[in-house]
Parts: sequence; structure tokens; C-alpha cells
Amino acid sequence: MTRDAASLIEGARAGRVRDVARMISLVEDGGPEVPALMQALAEVPGRARVIGITGSPGVGKSTTTAALIAALRRRDDRVAVLAVDPSSPFSGGALLGDRIRMQGHATDPRVFIRSMATRGHLGGLAATTAQVMRVLDAAGFNTVLMETVGVGQSEIEVAQAADTTLVLVAPGMGDGIQAAKAGILEVGDVLVVNKADREGADRTVRDLQGMLAMAVRPPTAWTPPIVRTVATSNRGIDDLLTAIDEHGEWLVESGAGHLRRVRRARAEIEALALTLLRKRLDQAGAGTALDRSAEEVSAGRLDAFTAAGRVVDSI
Repeated sequence: MTRDAASLIEGARAGRVRDVARMISLVEDGGPEVPALMQALAEVPGRARVIGITGSPGVGKSTTTAALIAALRRRDDRVAVLAVDPSSPFSGGALLGDRIRMQGHATDPRVFIRSMATRGHLGGLAATTAQVMRVLDAAGFNTVLMETVGVGQSEIEVAQAADTTLVLVAPGMGDGIQAAKAGILEVGDVLVVNKADREGADRTVRDLQGMLAMAVRPPTAWTPPIVRTVATSNRGIDDLLTAIDEHGEWLVESGAGHLRRVRRARAEIEALALTLLRKRLDQAGAGTALDRSAEEVSAGRLDAFTAAGRVVDSI
């Protein structure tokens, strides 16, 4: 590890925001020093509470996130926000500009806000999210709010990365039915009907209650509560925070929290292993063999299973 990298780790552990930001940039860029950085941070256990915030575009995710920041700061929590946006096809950077809704907290030294680009990664999260979470954990943040891209069915990936997942819906958008069709309700730990001052809020709540009633759950399983909020005026935010706290207590008492963190680590290891395999394919010159096999498969001279076995054996 370079002296600069070691200095960044020391600064991040001391809570210096600039060093935290630089470490995240290193992780996102995927430089050669990243494995050493992650090894140095491995001794830090997962202490930060991770809250995922997901839902269709326009339901008020950013506004709700800003309201939660304010509520958590009243508790004197150190709060980090990861806002994962689609990538610009030109620059590769984060595309959306709705972080302006959180700018009221930008000058608070105990709040860290970072936009991350998905860079083509599907599932609502960026490929480096797990490593960035380790950086924030090492920096001593109590709570990490992870706001994800509203991409529908692929967005359920957030459930692997969060301790508590909030699914936001809004009246009049058909979100209750759409969420059920997309399977998002299955990963939601707390269901939030935002913009609850609008006409149709009662119907949206009834739809969600009906869908939850039809779900088959073990007797000891968590039943997601439905919380009404109007994030623009902070209505219902305290109730939402109470629901998040209750779910956190259940995670500890039931042991489900430990299992979630183990699954999270497994998914991270699997993703990194696949990345290493792709690199080795290129380094071993297997790309050419892969092209030849593709020609044979497309011509019907070879089956794909045999071809895949040959590629793996060539690494």
C-alpha cells in the first residue's frame, strides 16, 4: 500500500470528509491499490446501520431521504448518504441532479452526501457499492442512507445491500399494483405511502394491506408496516423512523440481521470473483479461444456447455 493510501485510511477513520471522498473515488475507479485498501479496512466490523430507499421515479425518494437526514441528525447520528444515479452515456458520471433537495445538509460536518453512477450496472446499485459501504463504515458513520435508481424489477438488489429496505409508493401512480407485479413488495421491510395528502392515499394503503394479507409468511417472520408520509412537510417522518427502529430491533432479536450481513458478504465475494475471472480470461488470452468457440457454437459444430467448459479449463 502506498503512503498516500495509508494516509487516506487514517484520515477516513478520523472522520475527515475529504479523505473519505478520495477513498470512495479510488474504489469507484477500481485502481490497483483497492485490494490493499479493502484489506486494511477488513478489521472494521459492520457497525453502520444501512437503510435502503427504493421506489419508482417521482415518488419522493430524495425528499424522503432529506427528511430522514434531519430526523437522524436530531438524534446526533453521523449520517452518510449514497445516492446511486443512472450514468451519463457521455461522461459516465451520475446523471440526475436531484441532490439539490439535500443541499440543506451539505454544510453539516456530520453529514456526508455522495452521488454514485451505476456505470451500466443493472439492479439499481453501482458495482462498487459494497466496497464504498466499507469505507463509510470505517469512517464511523452511524447510519447510511442508500437511495437507489428507480428501475423497476431490477431494483430488488438493494435488499441484499441494506439492513432495512424502504419501498416508497405514491397515490395516483398505480404504484401499489406495479410494486406487487415487480416483486418489490417482497423485499420491502417498511412500505411508505409518500405524498399521503393526495387523493387516493387511502386506496393505495388498502391495496398494500390486501397484498400483504395474501402473502404467505412463517409465523416468526417480519410483517412490513405501512407508514404514511408527506416528506415535503416532514409529516410522518418520526413514525417512519420508529418503524425503522422496530425493524432493527427485530433483526437483532431474531438473528435475521446476522444472516443478512452474511448474505451481503457472500454476494460481494461472488461479484469480485466473477470480476477476477473475467480479468484472467483476458490475461490468459482466453478471449481468442472464446471467439473461436462462439463461431463453432453458432455454426452448430459445438454445444455451449462444452464450449464453456473449455473456456474455464483454459484459465
